Parts: sequence; C-alpha cells; structure tokens
Amino acid sequence: MKNFIKILAFASVALWAQTNPLNMTTAQAVKDMGLGINLGNTFESNGDWINGTTVNDYETAWGSPTITKAMIDGYANNGFKTVRIPVAWSNLMTGNNTGGTYTISTALLNRIEEVVDWVLADNMYAIVNIHQDGGWWTKFSTDSAECMKKYIRIWEQITAKFKDKSGYLVFESLNEEGKWQDVWNMYDNTGNKERAYGLLNAINQKFYDIVKVSGGNNANRHLLIAGYDTNIDRTSDAAFKMPTGCTRCAVSVHYYDPFGFTHLEHDESWATMLTTWGTTADRDELTRNMNKLKTNFVDKNIPVIVGEYGFASKVDRGAEEIRKYTLAVADAIYTRNMCPVLWDIQWNPDNGERIYYYDRKSNPPAFSDPLFIAGMKNIVGVSSSSSSSSESSSSSSDGETHILHSQLPTLNFQLITYYSLKGEPLGNAKPQKAGVYIVKQGNSVKKIAVK
Repeated sequence: MKNFIKILAFASVALWAQTNPLNMTTAQAVKDMGLGINLGNTFESNGDWINGTTVNDYETAWGSPTITKAMIDGYANNGFKTVRIPVAWSNLMTGNNTGGTYTISTALLNRIEEVVDWVLADNMYAIVNIHQDGGWWTKFSTDSAECMKKYIRIWEQITAKFKDKSGYLVFESLNEEGKWQDVWNMYDNTGNKERAYGLLNAINQKFYDIVKVSGGNNANRHLLIAGYDTNIDRTSDAAFKMPTGCTRCAVSVHYYDPFGFTHLEHDESWATMLTTWGTTADRDELTRNMNKLKTNFVDKNIPVIVGEYGFASKVDRGAEEIRKYTLAVADAIYTRNMCPVLWDIQWNPDNGERIYYYDRKSNPPAFSDPLFIAGMKNIVGVSSSSSSSSESSSSSSDGETHILHSQLPTLNFQLITYYSLKGEPLGNAKPQKAGVYIVKQGNSVKKIAVK
C-alpha cells in the first residue's frame, strides 16, 4: 500500500507540473482553456459623453452592472474555463496627449487586478487586452511614432502590474483595431496593403518584445496575437506575420458570420437581415471557415483562440435560432482544438431587449437559456446535472473512492480531464476500462477507481 501511495504521489506531482500553464505548450494551454466568455461592454466602455470620474462610472456606462465575484463564480459553475476581459486603458489616464506620460489610472489597474484574481481563484484562464480605447489606433497610419510610444507605455504598466500572476493569465496584443482603411481599403483592395499589414506586424512584435523582458512569469506567459481585423481571411493572408521568436503565442480571430444574422437590425444595401440560421449552406460556410483556421494555423502548430463569436443584434431571432447558431459555432471551434470565447453583453429589458446569454443582474447571476448552457457543457463533455441513477459510490478497504461510470461526469461543472497514474492524458471522455485514474478539474487533482 505504501508503494502505491508513493506512485500516486509521484503521479500527482507529475500531473501538477504538466497541468501548470507555464509548463504547457501554448497548444496544450489553448486546449485546456475549454469554453470561454467575454466580460463584454464593461471595462472597454469609452466615449467623451461618459465624463466619468471613477472606474465604476465607465464600468457601468454601457449597460453592465458592477462586476461581482458572484458573477465570475457563475461562469465557473456553468462549465466555462476562460474569461476574456476587454479593457480601455485610456479611461482616467493622465498625460493622455502627444508627448504625455500616458499613465494608467491606479484605480483602474487595481480594479482589473481584482477581477483577474476572481477569475484565477476559480481556476479559470483570464485574457486581458487593450480594447477599442477611444479610437487612437487609427492614428498609427499618420503618427505611428507617438502611437507606438503610447502602446509601449500601456504594456509596460500592465506587465509590471501583473508579472507575478499565474500562468492562467494571458495577455492579448489588441482587439479588432488592427486595420487602417486610409492605408489599404480591404474591401476594394486599393492602397498600400504591405504598409497596412506592416503596421500591425510591428505592433504585435513590439507587444511580444515588451512582455518577454518584463520579469516575473511574463517571460513564459502565453500570449494572444491579434490578426488583421481579426478576420479569418485577412489573418490567413501571407502578409500577416506572427512575431519573430514567438514560440508561446496563439493567434486571435473573431467570427460573426453571417453578419446579417448575428448583427443586423434591418436590411442594408450591402447585406440582408437574416432571421434564421441552419441551412446546409449556412453550415457549409461555418465548416469552410473553421477548416481554414485549422489548415492555416492549427495544422502549422499555431494555436487559435476565437476571441469573439455569438449573437449580438438588438433584434431578437428567438432563443431556438440563437441557441442553434451559437452551439454550432462553439462546437466547430472546439472540436478543431481551438478555444471559443463567447461575446456576451448586457442588453436592457426595459427597452424591450432580451439578454441572450448570461444575466449578470439576476440574483444569483444565471444563464437565461438553460438549454443553451446544457448544450455548451455537452460540447466539452461536462454533465449539466447529477446522475439520477440509483448506483452510488463506495469506499474500498484501502480507502480509495470507487465511482461508477454513470457518476463520472458529476464532479461539478468545470471541464474534467482524465489521466493515467503515469500522468498520461486520456481526454475528457469517461474511462471505459475499470482501473485507477487521476481526474483533474480546474486545479483540483483527485484519484478515482472505476469499477
């Protein structure tokens, strides 16, 4: 028995090292990130009309309530493993002018740290980026030196603040702002395409260089590199380059196709508003786009995080259509070893709008469509409810806990991964053979014996 305990202890230590993101390859970490969700329209809110004097003024300006630990816990309890936290760092910034110091508000830094810590405490990954930020990105085409100065200053402060956080924290270089229509019109292919891509490639390279020399865990931290316009086709273009030396990086793209379904509130000259999704043509389009990501990146050892996807129109298409679309996209992403991160914001029911995904204002915070969250859990092989079987667990004389097959998925709602006693990953599916296994759920590592 003592030898068995030693073997188990060794295996557990080996497994802990293997499941620490700082010891993982980025491909392994992206797989471990499971399902993700965005704190959308929250810390990235910006606009001169806000005229806020506190962090909370901005945090709640676009419709979100003040974020609480209960809201973050709700993500973890419903099977999500990653939370993307978009941030407009220019809010309350001092010296935010040409030649200025570009000093981030200490209160904002502390508030983002508080939310990041809640995410990490729930054994989830946190992705922090620069998001929208008031539109100064457009000036890279006319004053790249000053814009780069601001970009460097922002990341120097972020990396210093968060350098000692665990490997579950991921930095993302920017959001969708990596495009310059005045340099190259991506719709009619006029202008200087090489320069437009060159601007983004230089920004991403500077991001990588800053993080890697910033100390603490940052030297080994996983990084997310924004694609051109975060568009699949434009990011797949040969003109887009991952940073030189970037061996622990994933590429970031967004997916909102067809836009007529996910966003439009009425017909436009360039697109028709769609009220349904799910035809053979619709599903073929999804398959083509996801296969394009797999072929151009995943198969070439460049991991992919789809940092935004989902339904985002004020005009409701009905729970069934929205659920069908969202689950299909999440499944298409996840089954190709990429991480899907749902774009989630808070609509205002007082204006006749419906909250499609997560209701932060309910008590407790909850997903508005139980069938949707059950479908999401099913994608990653996590049970949405405890087994109703009369079978029960039992303890053997050596103190091991025996769990029958019907009970394996009931260990809470976080992604479960099974390992052999040697620490060999066996995937998320139930072990089909009787024996002793190690099960990892979040940062919890347990031994189980299956009859």
